[in-house]
Amino acid sequence: MTTSAMASEIGESADVVANIVRNRHATRDVAQRIGIGSAPLCVVCGRGSSGHAAVFLRYLVETRLRLPVSASAPSVITAFRTPLMLRHALFIVISQSGRSPDLVAATRSARAAGARTIAIVNATSSPVADEAEFVVPIEAGSEHSVAATKTVIGSMAASAGLVAELAEDRALRSALDRLPERLHRALALDWSEVADDLAKASAVFVAARGLGLGSAREIALKLSEILRLPSIGLSAAELQHGPRAALSSRTPVVMMRLMDETAAMVDALADELREQDIALHLCGGPRGSLPWLAEDDPATDPITMLVPAYRMIEQTARACGFDPDRPPRLSKITETF
Repeated sequence: MTTSAMASEIGESADVVANIVRNRHATRDVAQRIGIGSAPLCVVCGRGSSGHAAVFLRYLVETRLRLPVSASAPSVITAFRTPLMLRHALFIVISQSGRSPDLVAATRSARAAGARTIAIVNATSSPVADEAEFVVPIEAGSEHSVAATKTVIGSMAASAGLVAELAEDRALRSALDRLPERLHRALALDWSEVADDLAKASAVFVAARGLGLGSAREIALKLSEILRLPSIGLSAAELQHGPRAALSSRTPVVMMRLMDETAAMVDALADELREQDIALHLCGGPRGSLPWLAEDDPATDPITMLVPAYRMIEQTARACGFDPDRPPRLSKITETF
């Protein structure tokens, strides 16, 4: 069977991150020039998969830099035409193409308002990059599958690299040094047991907490995009509330557990779901059912967990006769305003 572009691009993720780590000096230079000491808050901006990378960045900024983070709503600028008061704020936009008009407008408005603007982009020659004061490149190369994979992993790694330099966090730098090898090893992890439950699923819930939430939302998006399954990515804490009522034998749950302060709660929830005969697929920890590597830093493990999830989704798509590279009614670049 011919290899899909999606499969090839997943396999390139380790090299993308290795290149980001090698170019740490450029990110360090940006961090030194920003001067966030007087920043009252950080605003993150991105849509789709880039928005999921921004959720990951939010938790990193709040836990490592202790800056409150707000998610930008570009329509406030483009539809409501209301510039925000962002003087001295840190504004970080994440984009693969750097071409969507709403992200361009939001970045331009933030910079005009006096924010320090940073673009984390794959296309460094792009309108978003041009509008930002600083650019942190992903440099993942061309991505031919409509479903973004290596650029998402690169976005998250570049985000972690930026925070590591802003916080002068040696532990995070060290975890990023280990990440390329872990991404390579994760290619061998087989999550096909999840696929066994998807054929009869009416919907899929993907859950994690904290630093894993962005990855949970990203995996849910790919399940919808590639496998055409209604899927929702949410905080594991939310599964203790309203969404719990929607769970049944036809709604498998994929949950990710990190070795941090959220671990005990995720373990307890896993036990509860299993007692209620919910089909649970758990990655991480002593109760985990999915193949996983030994735990590493909770700031980089959510990035590594994307690899086996992406591979499972790509392989399941081909087994179902779907083209993982060309989901129906979608294009590679979506320009919203």
